[in-house]
Amino acid sequence: MSNNPGDIPNDVGGGKKRKRKRNNKKNAHQVETSVIEEPIAARKDVQINRSNKKMKFEDGDSSEKKEQPEPIVQDIESKTVDEDTAKPELEVTEDPVVDEASTKNDEERRKTNDKRKKDKKGKKSAKVTYFDDEEDEEDDDDFESSRSYNLGSHVSRHLLAQRAAELNEVRQKLPISQSKDQILDYISRNQVTVIIGETGSGKSTQIPQFLMPLNKKQIAVTQPRRVAAASLATRVSEEYGCPLGQEVGYQVRFSNVTDSRKTKLKYLTDGMLLREIMLDEKLMKYSTIIIDEAHERTILTDLIMGFLKEMIVTKKRTDLKIIIMSATLNAELFSKFFDHAPILFIEGKMYPVSKHYLGDSSEDIVDTMVRSVVQVNMGEQEGDILCFLPGQEEIDNCVNILQTIAPQLPKEAPAIIPLPLYAALSPAQQLKIFEKVKGRKRKVILATNIAETSITVSGVKYVIDSGLRKVKVWKHQLGLSTLLTTSISQASAKQRAGRAGRESVGKVFRLYSEDVFLKALPKQQESEIMRNDIILPILTLKKIGVDDLLNWTWIEHPGQEAILSALNTLYTLGALNDSGKITPLGYKMAVLPLPPQLSVVLISALEMGVLAPVIDIVSCLSVDNLVLNVFSGNGELRDEVNFKRRQYCPLGTKLGDLIALKEYFNYFNELYKSKKIPELKAWCKDMFFSFKGFKNVLRVRNQLKEYMVSTIKQDDSLSQNQRETQLKNLKGQLEADDMDIESDTDDEESDDDFGKALKKPLDVAEILKSFLKELALTVN
Repeated sequence: MSNNPGDIPNDVGGGKKRKRKRNNKKNAHQVETSVIEEPIAARKDVQINRSNKKMKFEDGDSSEKKEQPEPIVQDIESKTVDEDTAKPELEVTEDPVVDEASTKNDEERRKTNDKRKKDKKGKKSAKVTYFDDEEDEEDDDDFESSRSYNLGSHVSRHLLAQRAAELNEVRQKLPISQSKDQILDYISRNQVTVIIGETGSGKSTQIPQFLMPLNKKQIAVTQPRRVAAASLATRVSEEYGCPLGQEVGYQVRFSNVTDSRKTKLKYLTDGMLLREIMLDEKLMKYSTIIIDEAHERTILTDLIMGFLKEMIVTKKRTDLKIIIMSATLNAELFSKFFDHAPILFIEGKMYPVSKHYLGDSSEDIVDTMVRSVVQVNMGEQEGDILCFLPGQEEIDNCVNILQTIAPQLPKEAPAIIPLPLYAALSPAQQLKIFEKVKGRKRKVILATNIAETSITVSGVKYVIDSGLRKVKVWKHQLGLSTLLTTSISQASAKQRAGRAGRESVGKVFRLYSEDVFLKALPKQQESEIMRNDIILPILTLKKIGVDDLLNWTWIEHPGQEAILSALNTLYTLGALNDSGKITPLGYKMAVLPLPPQLSVVLISALEMGVLAPVIDIVSCLSVDNLVLNVFSGNGELRDEVNFKRRQYCPLGTKLGDLIALKEYFNYFNELYKSKKIPELKAWCKDMFFSFKGFKNVLRVRNQLKEYMVSTIKQDDSLSQNQRETQLKNLKGQLEADDMDIESDTDDEESDDDFGKALKKPLDVAEILKSFLKELALTVN
């Protein structure tokens, strides 16, 4: 036994023990001794006392060595660099909300925020402050103004060039810069190149810039996540010396920060590139396609690689360069798929990271994580802590507990500032993890696997890994998907540990045993296509004209059962005819950015004359974590919140959750249009609704309206008269709904008019029929 860093508080409350357990007890985490006798209670009256009880970690076996790839064509050696300067931190950004009011008042908001920060200076607080929308009011609108100001849109080219020159010194010290000539030589001599770049090598930012002078057309770099696409484009635009959106830009859902004439390098999500393939299967505007983070193996990434291989085999684009980049050693799979394409291995600069394991079972991961955080904080030198948890629920619980106990921790330890990081947070909240803290303070970042790759947070020296993640698993027999908490892979565990060694020597504390790591965790993560619903990918292939699905160029075949199940579902929905060809309805379904089942609902709603309310409901269903779970040991809080919610959904109480969602949205939309934002945020907090989630509903709603127009305009089966009639009908339904809302909010925000809008009768029968039609088709 070794490395028990400091004492951990005991006697921290006697709440009931949580009953969250691992789904698979066989892979349950092991702990050496039962040092957790009772969970830490998230209560205001928590008392902290010092004791000798500790989380006991075992040192990792030094025999755990870094693997080397088997088929290395060329091992590009890197020179020793100072990682503190070699890998600058990346900013996390997400899709900006288009809000005219915010864009008009950018400078005023910035001055207000500056004044607020000045007012806060010098004030001491005994309580750790958690930055959230309700308290700080830095929601998406504020973030849009600060983002555009910070990224150079208001800065001269001269200042941008100065900044780029400063960053060039940093770039030259990256390991990948030493091997620029060799990389370009391999890319020039091969149509497909597989590049394995270790953490810290700089592959995602530097390789695209190496290629920019050599490409006459655009370069596309795909990312699995919107956050990564935006943050990488931000960094590269600074290094290149241009405002974001000109020579370097990004495109994600709801946001296209590019210039069709000037942009040379575009970071985009794989979903965006797939839509471009549907419009132009030759991708003629690109000369190079870079598939980054290929090891994550999303369904969309697999589809894109299949299309690219088809393009190569059929010689549609002999001039197109394809680069597959991965951070883990699964290069053989990609190389073999692209007819044994050459593999390049680029070493990154990693400082040593010591590994420490627990040895006894951990039934409550939240409690174990909190105790580990406190122990590391009290026993280790200064440096931020990055904690990996499976999902938002666990993260929020940890943040709440740490906020409560932080003021009571011994003064000799650094003050902890808990900060959450997950996709559902607003960009303003995500950016908090990059802010510097002054004095003896320590950031504790609690994140999902979003922090495994692409995003680097400066200052992290310690990683606490729960060894868990949440994945969506599709059940073909039931026709349903479920969200399960499962173990990560060894590759993911190494990626997480690597976060501690970016700038200096670090430590990783794994909340499971070394035996579990070596014997129970799979070496690589299972690809999405083997566990997810593939109905939409199959529809996409049908739309592009692929008939032989079983023998298509799958990088990993999903299996005959999954393909036949998807085909059967599409046939029953009317997307395919008796011959297996796509129908006009199928084309419309493929245009909509929704699961085919919900696409049918919208198209049916248009026919029934209830498109506007159904779009609202579908938009609510398309946003994750809109209605938040209520956690309370005795159930009193849950009952109280449910009682309050029922006051706002009288119809939904009798007719079901779909109608209730529409009523909740109506109330939110009215307050939002009336600019009663403080009242609206308080309402969301009181009802356990996500304010940001509802704002995303507004964005999805506007997008779906535009796509519904596109489904009619792109329907070649319609005559001109039919097309005009359907467009008139569609616009009439949408405009009537908007007019009803606006007429009730223009009269000086009258309470009577406001009430009328909320009480506007819904055609509940037709709304439910549009959903039941899809259900009946699927069941039959």
